[in-house]
Amino acid sequence: MRAIFFNGDLQYTTDYPDPVRQPGEALIRPHLVGICNTDLEITRGYMNFRGVLGHEFVGTVVASDDPSWQGKRVVGEINAACRRCPTCLRGDVSHCPQRTTLGIYRRDGAMADLFTLPEACLHEVPASVSDEAAVFTEPLAAALEIVEQSHIRPTERVAVVGDGKLGAMIVQVLRLTGCELTLIGRHPERWDVYRQQGITCVRSTDLPGTLFDVVVDCTGNPSGLNIARQIIRPRGRLILKSTFAAETQLNLSMVVVDEIQLIGSRCGPFAPALRLLERGLIATTPLISARYPLAEGLQAFAAAPGQLKVLLSV
Repeated sequence: MRAIFFNGDLQYTTDYPDPVRQPGEALIRPHLVGICNTDLEITRGYMNFRGVLGHEFVGTVVASDDPSWQGKRVVGEINAACRRCPTCLRGDVSHCPQRTTLGIYRRDGAMADLFTLPEACLHEVPASVSDEAAVFTEPLAAALEIVEQSHIRPTERVAVVGDGKLGAMIVQVLRLTGCELTLIGRHPERWDVYRQQGITCVRSTDLPGTLFDVVVDCTGNPSGLNIARQIIRPRGRLILKSTFAAETQLNLSMVVVDEIQLIGSRCGPFAPALRLLERGLIATTPLISARYPLAEGLQAFAAAPGQLKVLLSV
């Protein structure tokens, strides 16, 4: 089958081995797959992953042990857990020590004609949600994980550092809390959609003089993390959403002195993400920069840095 895979170099092939569906798994034919910053970081060495890339998808189930999934349009949680170990039994399936992660860790991803994922990871897409919106479910769920982990009060000053792919989801989620929200970034040409939603946008070279109660770093680079640390107040919460291959020089001594709460935040809940999309509360159309056929996947990856969302059509 056709696939975009990484084996030290990013490659496109037409003869990648067909996936072998295991018991409890569904075989899925993707419609659209998003290129995420994590995909780009994998090509720079993140997680030392080898295999088919892609974890943001919407597709159709073509085979399953459970016939009720057959033919359904789905999105899927990316962590395939054992669901038997103590970690899973306490509800932390995304941290299962035996897990595989779609297109990131020990499991081929969705940038192919077919791929597999456990039925337990699947969520049916409401009929009113288009493929172009549904493909944003995974990053939107990751944005929702912030409010799942940490209560954002409507009286708090909150900054999101990074106006890229994930930042676009995070500011749209956090604005729903009623907080005083500022987006800090380097791409003012992207800001119209956020300003229309009442979000203050400033350049990273023109940082505000006041400090914030909560700062979210989603820049995907060490310099963004440094900016986030500069603008957090003592005893504030610094939420880390970035995954990147480079090392960082965060001054942990000053984190201790200022009693900063560091919160790592990763994958989030899919059902609420689909509800937000179904209710039209998240703008996705303005975030799509380009769309390429799977056969032009290498060109799509070359174009993705500096863009918002580049999609692959399978």
